[in-house]
Amino acid sequence: MTRAGVLSTIGGTPLVRLQRLHGREDVRAWLKLESANPGGSAKDRTALALFTDAVERGAITPRSTLVESSSGNFGVAAARLCLLHGVGFHCVVDPRANRVTVATMLALGAHIHALTEPDPETGDWLVARRAKVRELLATLPDAVCLDQYSNPAAPRAHADGTMTEIVEQLGRPPTTLYTATSTTGTIGGCLAYVHERGLATRVVAVDAQGSVLFGGERGERPLSGYGAGMVPPLAEGLTPDAVVRVSALDAVRGCRRLVATEGVLAGGSTGAVVSAFLAGLDATDAGADIVLICHDGGVPYLDTVYDDAWVAEHLGGLP
Repeated sequence: MTRAGVLSTIGGTPLVRLQRLHGREDVRAWLKLESANPGGSAKDRTALALFTDAVERGAITPRSTLVESSSGNFGVAAARLCLLHGVGFHCVVDPRANRVTVATMLALGAHIHALTEPDPETGDWLVARRAKVRELLATLPDAVCLDQYSNPAAPRAHADGTMTEIVEQLGRPPTTLYTATSTTGTIGGCLAYVHERGLATRVVAVDAQGSVLFGGERGERPLSGYGAGMVPPLAEGLTPDAVVRVSALDAVRGCRRLVATEGVLAGGSTGAVVSAFLAGLDATDAGADIVLICHDGGVPYLDTVYDDAWVAEHLGGLP
């Protein structure tokens, strides 16, 4: 599939050195700005890889209707791909999806299925979204699901794209990489790159409190974008060097710290990455190159993460 027009701008995102975030002159910290992708997130890479693979295999044709579950960013990326290729798109979302993100999908021609109740057995929204996808696949004609939770094209997109770019831009492998986890496509690809080349890079998974990934205990997850209520097939066999679980409130603090010190307005998962990085800094990091992945931009979060009233109501407020 030819990458023409706006699709040609996916990938090749900037790696910028952080100047004020951490206050350590002996540590080189870098931010991989996946928010610079045309859809504003790392999911542009994932969706393009999955869609291209499906077209090349003949799984998607002009008669197809794509059906996906998304917390938002994958839905935006998939909606654009479907629009440009004349394919119908149905996206299942839950109440945590950002209002602006849902509006963006609608503007790109998506049909939105907004759930009002979580899964009755687990109380989890992701499980409920996946069930709705199965229902739509059984009822819509020529329906196809790319399934970002199990498709091996997802981690490969980040091994060949995200992690390859980081090493090339730095001119060397980073000492440590912090990445948020949900479907685990990004971290899976980064780990594959590191392991295939025998690198010493330490890969840290930043997960949500209440997420079941990597042995976590299920609980409430008020922010979308990181953490999961089910263990996706892509997570099987993944062994990050460390797992840091970050509360929603600490993710908000990380977002606020990043914009206050570096002028970068980022989403909730990036705030979690920032929080994990700052909490983990110690004397052994002297001389290190530490890369943080900025998974998406902050504009869709202006009425949640960056709104004091929302934070007070849903998270108890910032001290």
